[in-house]
Amino acid sequence: MNYIPSTEKERSEQLKALGYNSFDDLYSMIPAPARIKGIQGLPKAMSESELFAHVNTLAAMNAVTDPCFRGAGAYDHTIPAAVPALLSMSQFVTAYTPYQPEISQGTLTGIFEFQTMMCQLTGLDVSNASIYDGATSACEAMLMAVAQTRRKHVTVSAAVHPHIISTLKTYARFNEIEVELLPVDMLTGQTIAPEKETGAVFVQSPNYFGIIENMTAIAAEAKKLGATAVAVCDPISLGLLKSPGECGFDIAVGECQPLGLRLSFGGPYAGFLCAKESFVRRMPGRIVGETVDSEGRRVFVLTLQAREQHIRREKATSNICSNQALCALTATVWLSLMGAAGLREAAELTAQKAAYARQQLIEKDITPLYSGPFFREIAVNKAISSAVCLSGDTSLIAVTEKRTKAEIDAFIEKAAKQ
Repeated sequence: MNYIPSTEKERSEQLKALGYNSFDDLYSMIPAPARIKGIQGLPKAMSESELFAHVNTLAAMNAVTDPCFRGAGAYDHTIPAAVPALLSMSQFVTAYTPYQPEISQGTLTGIFEFQTMMCQLTGLDVSNASIYDGATSACEAMLMAVAQTRRKHVTVSAAVHPHIISTLKTYARFNEIEVELLPVDMLTGQTIAPEKETGAVFVQSPNYFGIIENMTAIAAEAKKLGATAVAVCDPISLGLLKSPGECGFDIAVGECQPLGLRLSFGGPYAGFLCAKESFVRRMPGRIVGETVDSEGRRVFVLTLQAREQHIRREKATSNICSNQALCALTATVWLSLMGAAGLREAAELTAQKAAYARQQLIEKDITPLYSGPFFREIAVNKAISSAVCLSGDTSLIAVTEKRTKAEIDAFIEKAAKQ
Protein backbone atom coordinates (compact mmCIF):
# COMPACT_ATOMS: atom_id res chain seq x y z
CA MET A 1 0.00 0.00 0.00
CA ASN A 2 1.34 3.41 -0.95
CA TYR A 3 -0.16 6.79 -0.14
CA ILE A 4 1.38 9.68 -2.02
CA PRO A 5 -0.68 12.87 -1.57
CA SER A 6 -0.50 15.81 -3.93
CA THR A 7 0.27 19.26 -2.57
CA GLU A 8 -2.11 22.20 -2.68
CA LYS A 9 0.09 23.79 -5.36
CA GLU A 10 0.00 20.63 -7.49
CA ARG A 11 -3.79 20.41 -7.20
CA SER A 12 -4.15 24.06 -8.24
CA GLU A 13 -1.92 23.47 -11.26
CA GLN A 14 -3.96 20.42 -12.24
CA LEU A 15 -7.22 22.37 -12.05
CA LYS A 16 -5.76 25.27 -14.02
CA ALA A 17 -4.58 22.91 -16.77
CA LEU A 18 -8.07 21.43 -16.97
CA GLY A 19 -9.76 24.83 -16.99
CA TYR A 20 -11.53 24.57 -13.63
CA ASN A 21 -11.45 26.79 -10.57
CA SER A 22 -12.21 24.08 -8.01
CA PHE A 23 -12.79 20.37 -7.65
CA ASP A 24 -16.49 21.09 -7.13
CA ASP A 25 -16.52 22.51 -10.65
CA LEU A 26 -14.62 19.48 -11.95
CA TYR A 27 -17.22 17.08 -10.53
CA SER A 28 -20.25 19.23 -11.38
CA MET A 29 -21.43 16.78 -14.05
CA ILE A 30 -21.88 14.08 -11.38
CA PRO A 31 -25.38 14.26 -9.77
CA ALA A 32 -25.17 15.74 -6.28
CA PRO A 33 -26.66 12.66 -4.48
CA ALA A 34 -23.88 10.50 -5.94
CA ARG A 35 -21.04 12.70 -4.73
CA ILE A 36 -19.13 11.94 -1.52
CA LYS A 37 -19.34 14.86 0.89
CA GLY A 38 -15.67 14.92 1.84
CA ILE A 39 -13.41 11.97 2.58
CA GLN A 40 -13.72 10.95 6.21
CA GLY A 41 -10.98 9.58 8.43
CA LEU A 42 -7.82 10.66 6.58
CA PRO A 43 -6.09 13.55 8.36
CA LYS A 44 -4.15 15.98 6.19
CA ALA A 45 -0.76 14.96 7.52
CA MET A 46 0.37 11.52 8.69
CA SER A 47 3.59 9.58 8.82
CA GLU A 48 3.67 6.31 6.90
CA SER A 49 3.47 4.17 10.05
CA GLU A 50 0.56 6.27 11.37
CA LEU A 51 -1.25 5.93 8.07
CA PHE A 52 -0.85 2.14 8.03
CA ALA A 53 -2.24 1.92 11.56
CA HIS A 54 -5.14 4.23 10.71
CA VAL A 55 -6.13 2.39 7.54
CA ASN A 56 -5.91 -0.98 9.28
CA THR A 57 -8.25 0.37 11.98
CA LEU A 58 -10.74 1.38 9.27
CA ALA A 59 -10.42 -2.00 7.56
CA ALA A 60 -11.16 -3.78 10.82
CA MET A 61 -14.58 -2.11 10.84
CA ASN A 62 -15.66 -4.10 7.75
CA ALA A 63 -18.27 -6.73 8.54
CA VAL A 64 -17.07 -10.24 7.70
CA THR A 65 -19.52 -13.02 6.87
CA ASP A 66 -17.75 -16.34 7.35
CA PRO A 67 -18.72 -18.91 6.28
CA CYS A 68 -20.28 -17.26 3.23
CA PHE A 69 -23.79 -18.22 2.12
CA ARG A 70 -24.21 -15.25 -0.19
CA GLY A 71 -24.21 -15.61 -3.96
CA ALA A 72 -26.21 -13.77 -6.63
CA GLY A 73 -23.32 -13.65 -9.08
CA ALA A 74 -20.21 -13.90 -6.88
CA TYR A 75 -19.40 -17.17 -5.14
CA ASP A 76 -17.09 -18.61 -2.50
CA HIS A 77 -15.61 -21.64 -4.26
CA THR A 78 -12.41 -23.53 -3.50
CA ILE A 79 -9.18 -21.83 -4.63
CA PRO A 80 -6.12 -24.11 -4.46
CA ALA A 81 -3.12 -22.40 -2.80
CA ALA A 82 -1.13 -22.91 -6.00
CA VAL A 83 -3.36 -20.41 -7.86
CA PRO A 84 -2.30 -17.21 -6.01
CA ALA A 85 1.26 -18.55 -5.72
CA LEU A 86 1.61 -18.92 -9.49
CA LEU A 87 -0.15 -15.64 -10.23
CA SER A 88 2.20 -13.73 -7.92
CA MET A 89 5.08 -14.45 -10.31
CA SER A 90 6.32 -11.20 -11.85
CA GLN A 91 5.81 -12.58 -15.38
CA PHE A 92 2.09 -12.78 -14.69
CA VAL A 93 1.23 -9.75 -12.55
CA THR A 94 2.44 -7.41 -15.30
CA ALA A 95 0.31 -9.12 -17.97
CA TYR A 96 -1.83 -6.68 -19.94
CA THR A 97 -3.13 -6.01 -23.42
CA PRO A 98 -0.51 -7.08 -26.00
CA TYR A 99 -0.02 -3.86 -27.96
CA GLN A 100 3.04 -5.39 -29.65
CA PRO A 101 1.48 -8.83 -29.72
CA GLU A 102 3.93 -11.17 -31.39
CA ILE A 103 6.74 -10.28 -29.00
CA SER A 104 4.37 -10.93 -26.05
CA GLN A 105 4.35 -14.70 -26.48
CA GLY A 106 3.71 -15.36 -22.80
CA THR A 107 0.61 -13.17 -22.75
CA LEU A 108 -0.64 -14.61 -26.03
CA THR A 109 -0.11 -18.15 -24.73
CA GLY A 110 -2.20 -17.40 -21.64
CA ILE A 111 -5.01 -15.91 -23.73
CA PHE A 112 -4.91 -18.83 -26.17
CA GLU A 113 -5.24 -21.34 -23.33
CA PHE A 114 -8.07 -19.28 -21.81
CA GLN A 115 -9.93 -19.29 -25.13
CA THR A 116 -9.38 -23.04 -25.54
CA MET A 117 -10.77 -23.84 -22.10
CA MET A 118 -13.79 -21.57 -22.55
CA CYS A 119 -14.63 -23.32 -25.82
CA GLN A 120 -14.32 -26.70 -24.11
CA LEU A 121 -16.60 -25.56 -21.29
CA THR A 122 -19.29 -24.02 -23.48
CA GLY A 123 -19.18 -26.49 -26.37
CA LEU A 124 -18.88 -23.65 -28.90
CA ASP A 125 -16.38 -23.01 -31.67
CA VAL A 126 -14.63 -19.74 -30.83
CA SER A 127 -13.84 -17.59 -27.81
CA ASN A 128 -12.30 -14.15 -27.67
CA ALA A 129 -9.97 -12.70 -25.06
CA SER A 130 -11.69 -11.82 -21.82
CA ILE A 131 -14.09 -8.87 -21.48
CA TYR A 132 -14.64 -6.60 -18.46
CA ASP A 133 -17.22 -8.84 -16.73
CA GLY A 134 -20.24 -11.06 -17.31
CA ALA A 135 -22.67 -8.17 -17.80
CA THR A 136 -20.65 -6.47 -20.54
CA SER A 137 -20.16 -9.88 -22.19
CA ALA A 138 -23.95 -10.15 -22.40
CA CYS A 139 -24.16 -6.68 -23.93
CA GLU A 140 -21.57 -7.54 -26.56
CA ALA A 141 -23.57 -10.68 -27.37
CA MET A 142 -26.67 -8.51 -27.80
CA LEU A 143 -24.88 -6.26 -30.30
CA MET A 144 -23.59 -9.33 -32.18
CA ALA A 145 -27.07 -10.85 -32.34
CA VAL A 146 -28.73 -7.65 -33.56
CA ALA A 147 -26.10 -7.23 -36.25
CA GLN A 148 -26.54 -10.85 -37.33
CA THR A 149 -30.36 -10.90 -37.47
CA ARG A 150 -30.84 -7.21 -38.36
CA ARG A 151 -33.66 -7.01 -35.80
CA LYS A 152 -33.60 -4.19 -33.25
CA HIS A 153 -35.46 -6.20 -30.64
CA VAL A 154 -34.20 -8.68 -28.04
CA THR A 155 -36.06 -10.86 -25.55
CA VAL A 156 -34.53 -11.44 -22.12
CA SER A 157 -35.71 -13.80 -19.41
CA ALA A 158 -36.86 -11.95 -16.31
CA ALA A 159 -34.84 -14.55 -14.35
CA VAL A 160 -31.55 -13.23 -15.76
CA HIS A 161 -29.46 -11.45 -13.09
CA PRO A 162 -30.96 -7.96 -12.60
CA HIS A 163 -27.52 -6.32 -12.99
CA ILE A 164 -27.18 -7.93 -16.42
CA ILE A 165 -30.69 -6.83 -17.41
CA SER A 166 -29.92 -3.28 -16.27
CA THR A 167 -26.67 -3.22 -18.27
CA LEU A 168 -28.41 -4.65 -21.35
CA LYS A 169 -31.03 -1.90 -21.16
CA THR A 170 -28.31 0.76 -20.90
CA TYR A 171 -26.52 -0.52 -24.00
CA ALA A 172 -29.86 -0.97 -25.79
CA ARG A 173 -30.94 2.59 -25.09
CA PHE A 174 -27.98 4.06 -26.93
CA ASN A 175 -28.21 1.57 -29.79
CA GLU A 176 -31.96 1.99 -30.37
CA ILE A 177 -32.68 -1.61 -29.37
CA GLU A 178 -35.91 -2.66 -27.68
CA VAL A 179 -35.55 -5.02 -24.71
CA GLU A 180 -38.56 -7.14 -23.75
CA LEU A 181 -38.68 -9.41 -20.69
CA LEU A 182 -39.90 -13.01 -20.80
CA PRO A 183 -42.10 -14.05 -17.87
CA VAL A 184 -41.12 -16.70 -15.33
CA ASP A 185 -43.35 -19.57 -14.25
CA MET A 186 -44.25 -18.74 -10.66
CA LEU A 187 -44.35 -22.41 -9.66
CA THR A 188 -41.13 -23.77 -11.16
CA GLY A 189 -39.09 -20.55 -11.45
CA GLN A 190 -38.27 -21.42 -15.07
CA THR A 191 -38.56 -19.07 -18.03
CA ILE A 192 -41.60 -19.33 -20.31
CA ALA A 193 -40.39 -19.84 -23.88
CA PRO A 194 -40.68 -16.89 -26.32
CA GLU A 195 -43.45 -16.70 -28.90
CA LYS A 196 -42.82 -13.39 -30.72
CA GLU A 197 -40.32 -12.66 -33.46
CA THR A 198 -37.14 -11.22 -31.98
CA GLY A 199 -33.47 -10.74 -32.78
CA ALA A 200 -32.12 -12.60 -29.75
CA VAL A 201 -33.34 -14.68 -26.84
CA PHE A 202 -31.34 -14.44 -23.58
CA VAL A 203 -31.75 -17.04 -20.88
CA GLN A 204 -29.58 -17.69 -17.81
CA SER A 205 -29.04 -21.15 -16.34
CA PRO A 206 -28.85 -21.60 -13.44
CA ASN A 207 -30.90 -18.43 -13.36
CA TYR A 208 -30.83 -15.64 -10.79
CA PHE A 209 -33.02 -17.71 -8.44
CA GLY A 210 -30.76 -20.76 -8.78
CA ILE A 211 -33.17 -22.68 -11.03
CA ILE A 212 -31.87 -24.76 -13.94
CA GLU A 213 -33.66 -23.77 -17.16
CA ASN A 214 -34.84 -26.09 -19.93
CA MET A 215 -32.10 -24.80 -22.20
CA THR A 216 -32.60 -27.20 -25.10
CA ALA A 217 -36.30 -26.29 -25.41
CA ILE A 218 -35.67 -22.53 -25.25
CA ALA A 219 -32.88 -22.71 -27.84
CA ALA A 220 -35.19 -24.66 -30.14
CA GLU A 221 -37.96 -22.06 -29.76
CA ALA A 222 -35.49 -19.26 -30.47
CA LYS A 223 -34.44 -20.99 -33.69
CA LYS A 224 -38.08 -21.31 -34.79
CA LEU A 225 -38.38 -17.53 -34.42
CA GLY A 226 -35.17 -16.92 -36.40
CA ALA A 227 -33.51 -15.47 -33.30
CA THR A 228 -29.96 -15.79 -32.00
CA ALA A 229 -29.99 -17.93 -28.85
CA VAL A 230 -27.75 -16.51 -26.09
CA ALA A 231 -26.95 -18.47 -22.92
CA VAL A 232 -25.79 -16.68 -19.78
CA CYS A 233 -24.06 -19.49 -17.94
CA ASP A 234 -22.15 -20.29 -14.78
CA PRO A 235 -18.82 -22.03 -15.51
CA ILE A 236 -18.89 -24.26 -12.40
CA SER A 237 -22.30 -25.66 -13.33
CA LEU A 238 -20.91 -26.65 -16.73
CA GLY A 239 -18.89 -29.32 -14.96
CA LEU A 240 -22.22 -31.10 -14.46
CA LEU A 241 -24.81 -29.70 -16.90
CA LYS A 242 -25.01 -29.92 -20.68
CA SER A 243 -23.02 -27.16 -22.36
CA PRO A 244 -24.75 -24.31 -24.25
CA GLY A 245 -23.38 -25.72 -27.51
CA GLU A 246 -24.95 -29.12 -26.80
CA CYS A 247 -28.26 -27.38 -26.05
CA GLY A 248 -28.23 -25.56 -29.40
CA PHE A 249 -27.19 -22.04 -28.37
CA ASP A 250 -25.35 -19.70 -30.74
CA ILE A 251 -23.54 -17.61 -28.10
CA ALA A 252 -22.57 -18.23 -24.48
CA VAL A 253 -21.50 -15.53 -22.04
CA GLY A 254 -20.74 -15.45 -18.35
CA GLU A 255 -18.55 -14.41 -15.46
CA CYS A 256 -15.18 -16.03 -14.64
CA GLN A 257 -15.29 -15.11 -10.93
CA PRO A 258 -16.09 -18.65 -9.70
CA LEU A 259 -12.93 -19.89 -11.42
CA GLY A 260 -10.36 -18.94 -8.80
CA LEU A 261 -11.17 -15.25 -8.32
CA ARG A 262 -11.75 -14.29 -4.70
CA LEU A 263 -14.73 -12.37 -3.40
CA SER A 264 -13.48 -8.79 -3.38
CA PHE A 265 -16.25 -6.19 -3.14
CA GLY A 266 -17.36 -6.82 -6.73
CA GLY A 267 -14.15 -7.23 -8.67
CA PRO A 268 -12.05 -6.99 -10.66
CA TYR A 269 -13.45 -9.95 -12.55
CA ALA A 270 -13.47 -11.09 -16.18
CA GLY A 271 -16.24 -12.01 -18.60
CA PHE A 272 -16.16 -14.68 -21.28
CA LEU A 273 -17.85 -14.76 -24.67
CA CYS A 274 -17.98 -17.83 -26.91
CA ALA A 275 -19.89 -18.37 -30.14
CA LYS A 276 -20.43 -20.52 -33.18
CA GLU A 277 -17.89 -19.93 -35.94
CA SER A 278 -20.46 -18.08 -38.07
CA PHE A 279 -20.33 -15.22 -35.53
CA VAL A 280 -16.55 -14.89 -35.42
CA ARG A 281 -16.38 -11.72 -37.56
CA ARG A 282 -18.80 -9.96 -35.24
CA MET A 283 -16.97 -10.76 -32.00
CA PRO A 284 -15.46 -7.87 -30.01
CA GLY A 285 -11.90 -7.59 -28.77
CA ARG A 286 -9.33 -10.10 -29.95
CA ILE A 287 -8.85 -13.74 -30.86
CA VAL A 288 -5.44 -15.32 -30.43
CA GLY A 289 -4.47 -18.02 -32.93
CA GLU A 290 -1.72 -20.62 -33.22
CA THR A 291 0.76 -21.00 -36.10
CA VAL A 292 4.45 -21.80 -36.71
CA ASP A 293 7.35 -19.44 -37.37
CA SER A 294 9.95 -19.63 -40.13
CA GLU A 295 11.81 -22.28 -38.14
CA GLY A 296 8.76 -24.44 -37.58
CA ARG A 297 8.31 -23.54 -33.92
CA ARG A 298 4.86 -23.22 -32.35
CA VAL A 299 3.95 -19.54 -31.89
CA PHE A 300 0.87 -17.42 -31.19
CA VAL A 301 -0.48 -14.41 -33.06
CA LEU A 302 -3.42 -12.05 -32.85
CA THR A 303 -5.64 -13.59 -35.52
CA LEU A 304 -8.59 -11.21 -35.27
CA GLN A 305 -8.80 -7.79 -33.63
CA ALA A 306 -11.86 -6.08 -35.06
CA ARG A 307 -11.91 -3.15 -32.67
CA GLU A 308 -11.75 0.57 -33.19
CA GLN A 309 -8.02 0.92 -32.48
CA HIS A 310 -7.17 -1.29 -35.44
CA ILE A 311 -9.82 -0.65 -38.10
CA ARG A 312 -12.10 2.21 -39.09
CA ARG A 313 -14.24 3.23 -36.14
CA GLU A 314 -17.52 2.85 -38.05
CA LYS A 315 -16.59 -0.73 -38.99
CA ALA A 316 -15.43 -1.80 -35.55
CA THR A 317 -17.51 -4.47 -33.83
CA SER A 318 -17.09 -2.76 -30.46
CA ASN A 319 -15.04 -0.14 -28.64
CA ILE A 320 -14.32 -2.61 -25.83
CA CYS A 321 -10.55 -2.81 -25.60
CA SER A 322 -9.22 -3.87 -22.20
CA ASN A 323 -8.43 -7.55 -21.84
CA GLN A 324 -8.79 -8.58 -18.19
CA ALA A 325 -5.55 -10.52 -18.62
CA LEU A 326 -4.64 -11.35 -15.03
CA CYS A 327 -8.23 -12.28 -14.11
CA ALA A 328 -8.54 -14.46 -17.22
CA LEU A 329 -5.19 -16.03 -16.42
CA THR A 330 -6.47 -16.79 -12.91
CA ALA A 331 -9.37 -18.71 -14.43
CA THR A 332 -6.97 -20.53 -16.75
CA VAL A 333 -4.64 -21.56 -13.92
CA TRP A 334 -7.60 -22.64 -11.76
CA LEU A 335 -9.06 -24.79 -14.55
CA SER A 336 -5.63 -26.28 -15.30
CA LEU A 337 -5.11 -27.28 -11.66
CA MET A 338 -8.64 -28.62 -11.18
CA GLY A 339 -8.86 -30.44 -14.50
CA ALA A 340 -12.09 -31.90 -15.90
CA ALA A 341 -12.43 -34.34 -12.99
CA GLY A 342 -11.87 -31.62 -10.37
CA LEU A 343 -14.39 -29.27 -12.00
CA ARG A 344 -16.99 -32.03 -12.12
CA GLU A 345 -16.35 -32.93 -8.48
CA ALA A 346 -16.74 -29.28 -7.42
CA ALA A 347 -20.02 -29.09 -9.35
CA GLU A 348 -21.33 -32.37 -7.92
CA LEU A 349 -20.47 -31.44 -4.34
CA THR A 350 -22.06 -28.02 -4.79
CA ALA A 351 -25.29 -29.56 -6.08
CA GLN A 352 -25.35 -32.22 -3.35
CA LYS A 353 -24.76 -29.75 -0.52
CA ALA A 354 -27.34 -27.34 -1.92
CA ALA A 355 -29.85 -30.21 -2.04
CA TYR A 356 -29.09 -31.05 1.60
CA ALA A 357 -29.51 -27.39 2.60
CA ARG A 358 -32.86 -27.16 0.79
CA GLN A 359 -34.21 -30.19 2.63
CA GLN A 360 -33.07 -28.82 5.99
CA LEU A 361 -34.70 -25.47 5.23
CA ILE A 362 -38.01 -27.19 4.51
CA GLU A 363 -37.80 -29.09 7.81
CA LYS A 364 -37.41 -25.72 9.57
CA ASP A 365 -40.55 -24.42 7.78
CA ILE A 366 -38.51 -22.14 5.52
CA THR A 367 -40.17 -22.68 2.15
CA PRO A 368 -38.36 -22.47 -1.21
CA LEU A 369 -40.06 -20.08 -3.63
CA TYR A 370 -39.76 -22.40 -6.63
CA SER A 371 -40.05 -26.13 -7.31
CA GLY A 372 -37.82 -26.35 -10.40
CA PRO A 373 -34.48 -28.19 -10.48
CA PHE A 374 -31.66 -26.14 -8.96
CA PHE A 375 -27.89 -26.12 -8.74
CA ARG A 376 -26.31 -23.92 -6.05
CA GLU A 377 -28.82 -21.29 -4.91
CA ILE A 378 -32.17 -21.49 -3.17
CA ALA A 379 -34.69 -18.65 -3.07
CA VAL A 380 -36.78 -18.83 0.13
CA ASN A 381 -39.78 -17.05 1.65
CA LYS A 382 -37.91 -15.61 4.63
CA ALA A 383 -35.70 -12.59 5.22
CA ILE A 384 -32.28 -13.89 6.35
CA SER A 385 -29.66 -11.34 7.37
CA SER A 386 -26.63 -13.33 6.19
CA ALA A 387 -28.16 -14.18 2.78
CA VAL A 388 -28.88 -12.00 -0.25
CA CYS A 389 -32.14 -10.09 0.13
CA LEU A 390 -34.49 -10.43 -2.86
CA SER A 391 -37.26 -8.35 -1.33
CA GLY A 392 -38.54 -7.52 2.13
CA ASP A 393 -39.43 -11.10 3.03
CA THR A 394 -37.51 -13.30 0.58
CA SER A 395 -33.84 -14.26 0.41
CA LEU A 396 -31.36 -16.07 -1.81
CA ILE A 397 -28.99 -18.62 -0.23
CA ALA A 398 -25.89 -19.94 -1.99
CA VAL A 399 -24.20 -23.22 -1.02
CA THR A 400 -20.88 -24.21 -2.57
CA GLU A 401 -18.61 -27.24 -2.21
CA LYS A 402 -16.66 -25.35 0.50
CA ARG A 403 -19.52 -25.40 2.99
CA THR A 404 -19.42 -28.22 5.54
CA LYS A 405 -22.44 -30.01 6.99
CA ALA A 406 -21.79 -28.30 10.33
CA GLU A 407 -21.70 -24.87 8.69
CA ILE A 408 -24.92 -25.53 6.77
CA ASP A 409 -26.71 -26.80 9.88
CA ALA A 410 -25.56 -23.80 11.94
CA PHE A 411 -26.62 -21.35 9.23
CA ILE A 412 -30.10 -22.86 8.93
CA GLU A 413 -30.55 -23.03 12.69
CA LYS A 414 -29.70 -19.34 12.96
CA ALA A 415 -31.95 -18.46 9.99
CA ALA A 416 -34.89 -20.29 11.54
CA LYS A 417 -34.64 -18.15 14.69
CA GLN A 418 -34.66 -14.81 12.86
